[in-house]
Amino acid sequence: MDNGESLPSFEGIAAAFAKAKAEKEKEESQGLKPLTVDAAKANKQGEVHFKAAHGILVAFFTWILILHALGIYLFTSGFLLTRLVLDDKSECSVPPVNSARSYTPGSPETGCWHPKTFEKAIVIIIDALRYDFTIPFPPAGSDEKPHHFHNAIPVLHETAINQPNNAFLLPFIADPPTTTLQRLKGLTTGTLPTFIDAGSNFAGTAIDEDNLVAQLRNASKRIVHLGDDTWHALFPGYFEPNLTRAYDSFNVWDLHTVDNGVTDHIFPLMQPSNTSKWDVIFGHYLGVDHAGHRYGPEHPAMNAKLQQMDEIIHKMIEQLDDSTLLVIMGDHGMDAKGDHGGESDDEIQAALWMYSKQKLFGRSSPAYVTPPATAKERPIAQIDLVPTLSLLLGMPIPFNNLGKPIEEAFIGAKGDNFENLAIVNRLASSQIHRYQHEYAVARSIDVSTRATSLRLWEEANVAWGSLDGKRKKSDSFKDPYAAFSAYQQETLGVCRALWARFDVPRMLNGVTILAFTLVILAIYARGIEGDRSELTPVLLFRGGAGTALGVIVGFAASVALPNIPREHVLIYTSAVSGTIGIASAFWYIRRRLVSPLPSTIWGWMSVLFTILLSVGFAANSFTIWEDEILLHFLCTFGVLTTLSSLRQKKTADRALGCYHSILFIILTRVASLSRLCREEQMPFCKSTYYASANSSTSATWQLAIPYVVALLLPVFIRDYYGGTLSYQGSAVLWLGFALRFGLLLSAAYWTLDAADDGNWYPGYGEILKTTKIVIAQITFAIALAFGYSTFNWSKPFLNIKSNAPDSKDTSSQVVADGGSTSIAILGYANVHGSRYALLITMWSLAIILVQKPMGAGAIGIATWQLFSLLEIIDTNRLADSPIGPVVLGLLGSFHFFKTGHQATLSSIQWETAFIPLRTIRYPWTPLLVLLNSFGAQILCAIAVPALVLWKQPPKKKGLLGDVAKAVGTHLLFYAVINLATTMWAGHLRRHLMLYRIFSPRFMTGALVLLVVDLVCVFVAVGGTRMSFLSVAEVFGWTS
Repeated sequence: MDNGESLPSFEGIAAAFAKAKAEKEKEESQGLKPLTVDAAKANKQGEVHFKAAHGILVAFFTWILILHALGIYLFTSGFLLTRLVLDDKSECSVPPVNSARSYTPGSPETGCWHPKTFEKAIVIIIDALRYDFTIPFPPAGSDEKPHHFHNAIPVLHETAINQPNNAFLLPFIADPPTTTLQRLKGLTTGTLPTFIDAGSNFAGTAIDEDNLVAQLRNASKRIVHLGDDTWHALFPGYFEPNLTRAYDSFNVWDLHTVDNGVTDHIFPLMQPSNTSKWDVIFGHYLGVDHAGHRYGPEHPAMNAKLQQMDEIIHKMIEQLDDSTLLVIMGDHGMDAKGDHGGESDDEIQAALWMYSKQKLFGRSSPAYVTPPATAKERPIAQIDLVPTLSLLLGMPIPFNNLGKPIEEAFIGAKGDNFENLAIVNRLASSQIHRYQHEYAVARSIDVSTRATSLRLWEEANVAWGSLDGKRKKSDSFKDPYAAFSAYQQETLGVCRALWARFDVPRMLNGVTILAFTLVILAIYARGIEGDRSELTPVLLFRGGAGTALGVIVGFAASVALPNIPREHVLIYTSAVSGTIGIASAFWYIRRRLVSPLPSTIWGWMSVLFTILLSVGFAANSFTIWEDEILLHFLCTFGVLTTLSSLRQKKTADRALGCYHSILFIILTRVASLSRLCREEQMPFCKSTYYASANSSTSATWQLAIPYVVALLLPVFIRDYYGGTLSYQGSAVLWLGFALRFGLLLSAAYWTLDAADDGNWYPGYGEILKTTKIVIAQITFAIALAFGYSTFNWSKPFLNIKSNAPDSKDTSSQVVADGGSTSIAILGYANVHGSRYALLITMWSLAIILVQKPMGAGAIGIATWQLFSLLEIIDTNRLADSPIGPVVLGLLGSFHFFKTGHQATLSSIQWETAFIPLRTIRYPWTPLLVLLNSFGAQILCAIAVPALVLWKQPPKKKGLLGDVAKAVGTHLLFYAVINLATTMWAGHLRRHLMLYRIFSPRFMTGALVLLVVDLVCVFVAVGGTRMSFLSVAEVFGWTS
């Protein structure tokens, strides 16, 4: 430079070029010139301007994210309602009806409302104990071969048959959602769960309403808990601290720690010398549930776990004393893969077994001595356990209970004590009636809603009253018993209907916010002419000011409207006021506005793909087969781009476009071979994601897939870089070494995991666990720590070489050197695209690690498809079209299914939270589950800026605005899908398949939108900052 400092290599080249060429040619060299003092000042101003524009862009998309979150929250709070929890508590001295048999109520020692039967109880929950695990197989006359989960826990069935007065076994039907926390609420309160509670399965809050555990504590009973720590979230401070032992419940890869802990502590407590220390023990075993999650029910580990439970129950029977009741039950079942959370038969059909050394239990018919052969015969509801245990232990029935006493526990050893059965059902029904009256008053429920229930209540009381003062045989109590049972069943139906009521105003307001936000995104992404980054400041300022003003108006309105919840008013006014502010900004820049409707065939194809997908969610069959619909959409896109490529003028574009279009179709078809079928798709679908439809582990041959990905994916990506001569500098280190090494470590992780699962090396289990966790942590360090360091600090992927004067290299910038050679800057033509695309490969490595082997193959294919899509967009000149961001949305949604997921709770792969961890650690545990579940959408969202940066020269004007346009279009696609699934869920809220199909799809759409919002703002748009700054260090900023 002028001050004597040596010139950097690129600037020196430009200086030599300046000596030999005219001023016009120097301008065409895209700014490769030495920096004068004025140029340096201008360059610094350009950097400051870019950083400010970029920061405002991030803030604007963050504001869009907030609007999405507010709209989703408002709709969800009106759609997934929780019932009104009454504060009333049942009291020992205040029974709901006058006692029968001249019994004097009020004493916990003899029985509050009814004479108690047992002094103590041991209640054992074997998590996920499905009913068919407990009955013999095969049934008589069947030639079927037993599975691993059959005949492994025979003690329950054998004692029920051989000792019918001591034990009984029945199907125990759970109310969905079948997650442990919601089941524990039902098992202790006797109430029905609500769907919104499913989201709190791993962050439970204390139960405030009346429940069995609270009643025991109020009666000064000493309660001990052993096992699943979920109980302590629900009942904090209720258990004896010196005897209670809680264990982490979330680590589904650990089959033994919790079970061994429960066993080690429960048997000493059962010793005669220690029984005086407790009154009730709750033991919660998790091994069966974890074996299901980790391996599926069809695995030797499940057989071993069930056999272990069988041995433990045998030992408990031996040590049990005469005054203690033993209860064994499952809180839910599991599906064919070992998962749960939904409402399929396998998920809701648990088992209940009760045992006593006293001969107290009976059957109303000799045919009932043999336990039901299937869960469809003589099932009982799980809420029936609450009044049963309450009365057997002499406790009041919890105020909110809706269950009825279990017949076998009260009918007597001879099976003919209908008087006692009628008495306990009268008590339970009277409490239900008392609860329903208070609930109707609190909710202002019209009497007509309960007309049938009230009529049955009167009929039951008439039937009971007809027996007053008369000496009747026990059989004469059958009619009152049946009448009170009919009242209970009808009331249960009324409650189900009442608690399915929706807050329609909240739902409509939520939809309104989402619709307004969608319109804003549509105009911003497709309705503005020119550079969006120039107009974003005024949009952000007016939108933010409107939101702030809306908060003030909301506070004032909440005072004027005290009957409407304040948070409802604040959310709605702030969001709507913000959209009004944006509307005023659009009016201010109205001369820059154009119609957002497309003007090209590709634009209309984008609209068609999005609208067809959105409309289809109104049909349950379309939603069920969404993965197949996406397959056809993507293949259609590939066919259309093949035809479009054939129409390109340049031979190279035609060949390249056709090649990548056909490759895109082939890769889509190959990826479609990975599938995880949902129950509704059977028998027309065959799962291939795991070793079998009944497994949650990978087949041995699938372990080779991550190794194939490790060997081939870096080579393929390198070829895309090589096509633009961009395989230079740090790209060689990352793609040639770090990425491949990281992928090999990921493959090694899953091999070690299979060795640990299959017990390939007995005695080395702990070493295998430690080794694979370390490998996972190293892989994450390579992907994100080393990857981001490389991405942040590396220079553009360029190189300089000398060519002959007649060299024709379209992928480099060639400048004359004044002699017999010319100088070529390799990688110049794709300096932005190659620099940014490094971010895609980094996140691809991280996402591949958290996928099962089959999922690693799917993400590897998705990464390959992303680079082919970039070439397709470039060769067909579609960088400005909405088709690229929309296809990325389709591709992300497609690979969501190909990585072993469905829009169901049971398909969540919770075990991925422990790939690099031994225990739950926030926030990493939920982030890992999100990365596994939505990895495909995350990867495609990160790739959005590459659509407009691929093969762009260094100083093209308006690139940041182009990125904003592409990101806005991608978010618009997901916003339309979310609005559609939200509206259809609201519209079909009375549909039979609401909670099985439409509600999970709505929740999936909402979560995906929020995740993609976050990724686009902070990873994709944030990544462009690093990339642009790196390129500008060499080429400077546009004036």
